Amino acid sequence: MTLIHMAILLPLVAAVAIGIIYKYYKRIHLGWFVLPVPVIIAIYLATFIPKVSSGPILETMQVMPRIGMNFDVYIDGLGLLFALLISGIGALVVLYSIGYLSHREDLGNFYIYLLMFMSAMLGVVLNDNVLMLYLFWELTSISSFLLIAFWFMKERSLYGAQKSMLITMFGGFMLLGGFLTLHTITGTYSIREMLAQVTLIQESPVAPTAIVLILLGAFTKSAQFPFYIWLPDAMEAPTPVSAYLHSATMVKAGIYLVARLTPLFAFSELWVWIILLGGLITLAWASFNAVRKDDLKAVLAFSTVSQLGMIMSLLGLGALSVGTGAGETYFSIAVVAAVFHLINHATFKGALFMVTGILDHETGTRSLKRLGGLLTLMPISFTLTFITALSMAGLPPFNGFLSKELFLEAMIHVTEADFASLANIAFVFPLLAIVGSIFTFIYSIQIIYGVFFGKRTHDTPKEPHEAPALMWISPAILAVLVITFGLFPNVLSGSIIDPAAMSIMATDAPLGTHISMWHGFANPALWATIAIVITGSLLFYFRDKWMFIYDYHKERFTLNYVYDQGLMHSRFASRKVTDSYMTGFIRSYLAYIFMFFVVLGAISLWNTGIELNFSDMAPVGIQEMILVMIVLISITVILATKSRIVSIIMLSAIGFVMALFFVFFRAPDLALTQLAIETVTTALFLVCFYHLPARSKHPERMRFKFTNFLVSLGVGIIVIMIGLIAYSNQLFDRISQFHIDNVKELGAGGNMVNVILVDFRGFDTLFETLVFGIAGIGIYALMKLRLNRKDETDEADPEENRA
Repeated sequence: MTLIHMAILLPLVAAVAIGIIYKYYKRIHLGWFVLPVPVIIAIYLATFIPKVSSGPILETMQVMPRIGMNFDVYIDGLGLLFALLISGIGALVVLYSIGYLSHREDLGNFYIYLLMFMSAMLGVVLNDNVLMLYLFWELTSISSFLLIAFWFMKERSLYGAQKSMLITMFGGFMLLGGFLTLHTITGTYSIREMLAQVTLIQESPVAPTAIVLILLGAFTKSAQFPFYIWLPDAMEAPTPVSAYLHSATMVKAGIYLVARLTPLFAFSELWVWIILLGGLITLAWASFNAVRKDDLKAVLAFSTVSQLGMIMSLLGLGALSVGTGAGETYFSIAVVAAVFHLINHATFKGALFMVTGILDHETGTRSLKRLGGLLTLMPISFTLTFITALSMAGLPPFNGFLSKELFLEAMIHVTEADFASLANIAFVFPLLAIVGSIFTFIYSIQIIYGVFFGKRTHDTPKEPHEAPALMWISPAILAVLVITFGLFPNVLSGSIIDPAAMSIMATDAPLGTHISMWHGFANPALWATIAIVITGSLLFYFRDKWMFIYDYHKERFTLNYVYDQGLMHSRFASRKVTDSYMTGFIRSYLAYIFMFFVVLGAISLWNTGIELNFSDMAPVGIQEMILVMIVLISITVILATKSRIVSIIMLSAIGFVMALFFVFFRAPDLALTQLAIETVTTALFLVCFYHLPARSKHPERMRFKFTNFLVSLGVGIIVIMIGLIAYSNQLFDRISQFHIDNVKELGAGGNMVNVILVDFRGFDTLFETLVFGIAGIGIYALMKLRLNRKDETDEADPEENRA
């Protein structure tokens, strides 16, 4: 295991340590013990920035080589960018959480879950093996579920956690199917080796299947339309979780996956158009819905969905230059814009979430209707919100303006592209981009104005006041980065943006990216921005005149309604199906098991063929025929009698007859064992049945008995056929000969059975004894158990018993 492997797993190791520390040290805030973990990882990863310029770094470690599952760490510009965001934003979130969460919270669980998530995300973005990537991918879903449900006493927290789990886990299963499909095409689980076989993938008829399955995984994780509905409900989590998972890291896992696999599928128009159109529809739809929200976190949730759609659409547009090369002049800028906005979104959205947490923490509410006029009471929060919200709106001189300009430029150039497939719909792309940007401007201004301007409502649960320094240090650092990356964007170009963009475009040629604030009046993106600002300002000013359009969006026509109804009906249907076969009667369950055995056995015998050989069988004597007749008579009596005592006696008669069989076959030790066990079992049966209540009379229909008869007959025939086939087809030498030859030499004994049990199978016998010991302890515990029960009659309600 190398140092980079240990860096990825360090948060998991720290999570174990935190669990121990929290047990003994509760006076010191646990966040101070956690903070060094992401800081150390971020500093260590920063040392790779100059190294990836010379080429990617690969460190391998075998985990399950027989199935091809290896922990292969692959560090290039793209993976390093995401890893730095995960660790860097993670450090700021942990620092922020120290001031946000009090000692009364279950800090041990919170930081364990957070560290689990951090390690999972690092494993996703730094893995070359898709099986290991999938393992970490699902760990992000599990850990995010735990974080969202952290306040599990709140019903909405549990609802949001379950919703995120169901949707993202569904996408995870689809993603696994896509990876396995790729493996069937290429014969490898390595992304690098898959990239070397793009032609083979392109020619494969199942490549579209892999594309759809992988995009389902990416779209569910990154909250793209129509799977975005889990993200707003996930905002019930504590604000540090929202700032980390749902703005900077988890929701960008799908973005990473699309970016990483773009060189693999860029040849496919299916890949390009699903990502491009899906991203733009998500951008426009989510920004439109963000304006109607009153809760600040809900606004930011829909804003996050919208911004993710923007990044996704840029990756779809950039795939055109990767897949064809012909559109490189127009679309390579889209890849740069996607990478740059990825960074910018993490800075301004992380800060906005933290400021929202401050407002909630210090006023007791996040409602825009109850907030207002806080400019003079919370000047630091206003400054941070002003900077980051205007960056999100795409206004200069902040970093969001630069990436938004690149986005608009790329979308406007789509209409100039010489692609036949774009001819009829090219106008839709800049239209959706501009519409989405207008509503983005509106809700950004709404956040600033609604919270800090206007009249004081005096309707806040707490008297508003500024937060302590510990809470605004992290958003202040992010706000400084917003300004820095806006005024000096090229500090990131050569070291961060270009290597990541080159990884997406699968090229070694330096891009030489230069980002500037001013491109002259001839730049169409500038005029698009001016139109967005003017239109957005007018719509914001006259918002009372047009907000009625949201009233037409009835609840029963929403995706959330579809999800809730689908979940309710699926629960109802599953309960009906379960109740149909979970009858509460053991014989029903045995019938299911035996029916499955009969069907599976019959199919296997039919497919493999039956070959019987009776030439080597021993002759059947009169004594064996008599014993068989006794067994048949006993079975008939058991089926016919209604007396439990008679059934037990006849059942024990079968056991004693089996002991006689062992005597005739010259196995006296087995006969003695059988006699002892049968005697004890019969005695226990008689004692137990004596204390059982009287059986209720249930007249049974003939059809039910006939079904049991068919199942029993089928089981008997299948078992007999398997035994005869096993006897007739000796594929290997009998192991009994080994025992005959070695019982004296290796076991130093004359009784073969005893030597097998004590020597050859000594450990097996030892563990069987252990099992009996555990069972005995369990029985003893049940005998000593005392339960307070209400008086019950012998004839208890069977429905109540099953419940």
